[in-house]
Amino acid sequence: MTNYIYPIGLLIISNIFMTFAWYGHLKLQQINVFTDNTPLYVVILASWMLALPEYACQVPANRLGFVGNGGAYTLLQLKVIQEVISITVFTIFVTIFFNGESLHWNHCLAFLFLIMAVYLVFMK
Repeated sequence: MTNYIYPIGLLIISNIFMTFAWYGHLKLQQINVFTDNTPLYVVILASWMLALPEYACQVPANRLGFVGNGGAYTLLQLKVIQEVISITVFTIFVTIFFNGESLHWNHCLAFLFLIMAVYLVFMK
């Protein structure tokens, strides 16, 4: 059972860090932690600091989850799972931290298609 759950847990943690690394600086700019005058290299370094724990979870998730290493998933399955987790974490992040961003019917339909992609990639 841990062959199935552990990689997914690591992918969730990884994507939380990734989302904050990629988009957190925009929120920090909104609340004036970063200003328009903040040098881009400072923002990039801050993002890299968050990207390191992201990779520290992503790489083991793929190694442990890959069927070739005794895991439960093929590479295609791992990638599709990661994409679904990524868009889910991103959607939660955006709706919590960015006012004015909301979900619409087309976003919900896109999620349905992602779920269908997971189903299709696991079909024998």
